[in-house]
Amino acid sequence: MNPIAPKTPRRAFLADLGMGFTGLALGAMLYRDGIARADEFGPWAPPDGLPHFAPKAKRVIWLFMIGGTSHLESFDPKPALNRYAGKTINETPHRDVLESPYTENVRIAIQNDANGHIRHELYPLQVGYSKRGESGIEVSDWWPEVADCVDDLAVIRSLWTTNDNHGAQLQFHTGRHSLEGPFPTIGSWVHYGLGSLNEELPQFVVLGTPIADCCGGMNGHGASYLGPEHDGVQLEIDPKNPLPFAAPGPDVYREEQADTFNLIDRLNRISAVQYPDDAQLRARIKSYELAFRMQMSVPEVVDFASESSATQELYGLDRDETREFGQQCLTARRLVERGVRFVQIFHGSNGGAGAWDAHSSLRPGHSKLCKQVDKPIGGLLKDLKRRGLLDDTLVVWATEFGRTPGSQNGDGRDHHPFGFSAWMAGGGVKGGVVHGATDELGFHAVENRHYVTDIHATVLHQLGLDSRRLEVPGFKRLDIDHGKPIREILA
Repeated sequence: MNPIAPKTPRRAFLADLGMGFTGLALGAMLYRDGIARADEFGPWAPPDGLPHFAPKAKRVIWLFMIGGTSHLESFDPKPALNRYAGKTINETPHRDVLESPYTENVRIAIQNDANGHIRHELYPLQVGYSKRGESGIEVSDWWPEVADCVDDLAVIRSLWTTNDNHGAQLQFHTGRHSLEGPFPTIGSWVHYGLGSLNEELPQFVVLGTPIADCCGGMNGHGASYLGPEHDGVQLEIDPKNPLPFAAPGPDVYREEQADTFNLIDRLNRISAVQYPDDAQLRARIKSYELAFRMQMSVPEVVDFASESSATQELYGLDRDETREFGQQCLTARRLVERGVRFVQIFHGSNGGAGAWDAHSSLRPGHSKLCKQVDKPIGGLLKDLKRRGLLDDTLVVWATEFGRTPGSQNGDGRDHHPFGFSAWMAGGGVKGGVVHGATDELGFHAVENRHYVTDIHATVLHQLGLDSRRLEVPGFKRLDIDHGKPIREILA
């Protein structure tokens, strides 16, 4: 259990704000002004918002596919599965994967349930693949638009994790097994370490429906012991109501709200004359100003009227199957170009384990899901690049684990934590490279293996942050929590 600080007056003041958007904004400013620091953590003070060393990236777009995308039908195709389809693993020359020390090493930390079993009868690839780009990286035919950008990607084929069920979704974002309790997510660490580039917008934004309660829920974009002011703020792609729970109400006119803020501001400033040393009062004055500015600026971000028809088509806004995710990717671009540090986009939420969870019907399921996201992601990469934003925007594509080489239910694949893929682009990362490898069956990560926090460490490193210098006294992290930057993919 993590120690809980006593509820001092200022801590109570923050708690009374609740989880509303204005409360997040005010809490953030209280921390920036140093008001809440002593009450919360004694002599410790949070970072000053400056990088620890020269950064290569300013911002991050984090794309997460919920449910477990098959690495075998995306960015790590394995022709041996076609060659030995229908045979058991023991009937192939690759039977030694079952005796690999990696199996035991990973399973030591796994909390087994009905899922995550080794499926022995090999299942062929459900889609073709080809070498793409000048780099010749093999990519599934379900990802043609992303494949067009493959020379900008660093594909990491050697990830592993220690949760064989969908708590791995939370684990991918926090680095810790879901049974160990919530911990700060990667977006929250970035928010905490660097703060904002634009105080008219949230600093850490969440788009799409987050992971379900079964698999981490709000903790998937939460800050845990860093404090709620570092949680992700959910936005809706609706110019009329982009900030859930933060709108003034349909019966309140903009002019009326402005007059109210002006009156409160005047009263606060009168009090400030009487109490010139009240830093909390100064922060409260700023919070009202900030909340009003955000109510004005956020709707503009999700209004695409200023975007050309060509740009909207690039993201797939003209197609039913790509419109929703395309709107989220276009919003992400509009957010980062306005100074938002971290944009987290979820795809595949279905109220449970996630749509990418392919225990059966993998071919129709993955085919449909890939059509929803491939064009928007490809459009995002191309749009960032042509605007000069990809140079200092780090794009990360990930999922919680891969799928088994063996079949489940005759036409699906089970959960697979032993080896799977992710990729990065932009932000000082090399393009057109593959790092790490799984074995011939795609079973184990066997070359340049990386636990999921190595992704975190790489993101923080490119932003100029050293995770150990961010560590909070009283909340000691394990060495594996920090991870190590994947330096082989850095330019």
